[in-house]
Amino acid sequence: MPKAKTQSKKKNPSNTKRAERKKNPLFEKRPKNFGIGNAVQPKRDLSRFVRWPKYILLQRQKKILLQRLKVPPAIHQFQSTLDKNQTSKLFTLLRKYSPETTTEKKSRLLKAAEQKAQDKKPDQKKVVPVLKFGLNHVTTLVENKRAKLVVIAYDVDPIELVVWLPQLCRRQEVPFCFVRNKARLGTLVHQKNAAVVAITDVRKEDTAELDNLAREFRHRYNENYELTRVVGGGKIRGSQEGIRIRRTQESRCYLILNHPYIKQKKILKHPLFLFILKYALLIVFCF
Repeated sequence: MPKAKTQSKKKNPSNTKRAERKKNPLFEKRPKNFGIGNAVQPKRDLSRFVRWPKYILLQRQKKILLQRLKVPPAIHQFQSTLDKNQTSKLFTLLRKYSPETTTEKKSRLLKAAEQKAQDKKPDQKKVVPVLKFGLNHVTTLVENKRAKLVVIAYDVDPIELVVWLPQLCRRQEVPFCFVRNKARLGTLVHQKNAAVVAITDVRKEDTAELDNLAREFRHRYNENYELTRVVGGGKIRGSQEGIRIRRTQESRCYLILNHPYIKQKKILKHPLFLFILKYALLIVFCF
């Protein structure tokens, strides 16, 4: 058998140029070997493989559950918090009436004790209006109609501690509002957290501002009965659930279009059938 002619391979000029390049001895290639017992492994994002503490797992599971489940109106109303402008107005007023710190109280009592030891009359100061905090204390103030404004944190956990308080404020006709968040309320009264804060009295120069805020909150929360009717909750499905629903919808559409009665009658091109099919598919895809 005659041998087939082999085609002569042409030399690539780029390869010859690479070979001609002189290697610089200062910069040698040292490829890393990432095998076991060799070079140190590169940094990777290992957050999926971390054994997280129990409280972090509970936080994440709770967040997903709140996205999935329906939330009753009594709990969902806590999500209708004040906007940025109203919150800044409210907190500027509340900061004026934050109670004295432990150091201020200590210095005041020491001064009073020194005056008493020297047989001097202590300085009789007027009763200064301050913020009232503590759930039991605020509840009694609302029941006795002494509170002029009640501020409730939206992220109290468990929510059962304050879920009844909005309805009590409505019944006693005390204006209230929801704010973000309990830590920010806590800073006003020198605590780590505060679920509820109330104003009982203000100075003369702040009465107009308090009346304006109370009027706004009464209109938005006390007289707004839609808050107690709207069912909340994201009802957001997971990715796998969305894929499963889409597949079932596609299979339903396929069964409708390939039904033997529809094929025999040949009514696919009829305008009335197309109109009905269009709305049927819309209902299927929506639900």
